[in-house]
Amino acid sequence: MGRAPAKGKPSPPAPPPPPPGRCHFWLPNKRRHCANSPLPTSQYCGNHLPESASDAGTPCRRRVPCPVDPSHTVLEENLETHVSKCPFKKQAAALAAQPFYSKGINSRGGEGVTSAAKRATVHRLTEDELRALIEKIKSVHGAAAVAMRDSHLVTDACDKWMRNQADRKVPYQEKHVTQQASIIGNMEAFGLLQKGGEVAEENVVENAPAVVEFGAGRGYLTQMMADCYGIRNVFLVERRSYKLKADRSLRQNEGITLKRLRIDIEDLNLQGIEALNGLQYLAIGKHLCGPATDMTMMCCLHERYSHAHEKEYGKNNLRGLALATCCHHLCQWNHYANKTFLSELGITEEDFHAMTWFSSWAVEGGHSSQDSSLEVEDSTPDDRREKAEKPDVEVSGIDRLIGGIPAGERAALGFMCKDIIDTGRLLWLRGKGLEADLVSYVPSNISPENHLLIAKCTSSSG
Repeated sequence: MGRAPAKGKPSPPAPPPPPPGRCHFWLPNKRRHCANSPLPTSQYCGNHLPESASDAGTPCRRRVPCPVDPSHTVLEENLETHVSKCPFKKQAAALAAQPFYSKGINSRGGEGVTSAAKRATVHRLTEDELRALIEKIKSVHGAAAVAMRDSHLVTDACDKWMRNQADRKVPYQEKHVTQQASIIGNMEAFGLLQKGGEVAEENVVENAPAVVEFGAGRGYLTQMMADCYGIRNVFLVERRSYKLKADRSLRQNEGITLKRLRIDIEDLNLQGIEALNGLQYLAIGKHLCGPATDMTMMCCLHERYSHAHEKEYGKNNLRGLALATCCHHLCQWNHYANKTFLSELGITEEDFHAMTWFSSWAVEGGHSSQDSSLEVEDSTPDDRREKAEKPDVEVSGIDRLIGGIPAGERAALGFMCKDIIDTGRLLWLRGKGLEADLVSYVPSNISPENHLLIAKCTSSSG
């Protein structure tokens, strides 16, 4: 069960045997075996069945993503039958019938590049080419990246909410509440929100904008805004289903109108949301992973929106936005808002793929952790399966070169890549006529994913 050691490198300890009735696939990041039951003819479950091998004389059966909803897979031989009765089919049809659904409207098209493909891009470089790319990134960062200021703000209104939060019957994690409070504090300081406090004050309530929270998750960022700033019209955009949402608490407030839209940001046409027509609104998001930030900006400031759209749907009035970016390793060249900025600096598509791969070094020295605000996952399930199933190979020159870079220098390079990517987004917003800034909104010990894009519309851009 052990592997032959690479030169000068001891063999890693063999994983323990799996519990009875469990899939034999070892999950190295979680240090346990897969919790699923194995197939009757295999030691592995359907998700981890090796793609090229026979098990007990049974040919491998390949699983592929369901075209109705790629979040789940199905045996390739059963695909046609599955699609006809997929439980998500009815849900997808209902979504497609909504006036705010427009497939791919906020997408630049093209296939996404996987983490494995980005890694391959780096490993195709010679050692001299990799050194040159690192120097190029450092040069571009010095010449073009915005110097971010620390802006760790918590207003009196949010401070009161935080102190009372322990008495609320909702999940409480101090680091997340601190982030939410600082996002809101920066919005007040930037002029997107009137000074908060007693939400009963008529002028606060009367002038409170609608809020559209992108990648809303459970919606606690919006809940804090509603409690502290008199927000009355709430739209939560999230493609996944969550338990323990803030929706129940928000709906208990009779003054709040809440609409949750279960849709991918890529497909959201804000002009089609009837309840939003004519309202001034703020676009917010806490930890918009990878291309979700670019798609959110496109959703709010879309070139395809025209007078014809306004005539058909009415006009939406963006007051401003506050977007906490994260997971830059997931960014995609096709969706990135400001490719012109990068191209003018000599950053090619291949360079961009490498930069996004390097960016995870800012959060963790390698690419090994599961999705969270503090940790990044740079490998797909296929990457991890390949790594677990293939024996150790001779370490390449690129691996030696990367391994020879001290962890602190790798982290610094990762932060440079994040800065460059977010600077392009900032300049794109300014190019649209918005007054915009890029700040560090929490200390890195709260979250190293601490970039906040904040912008407000001027009379010429609104």
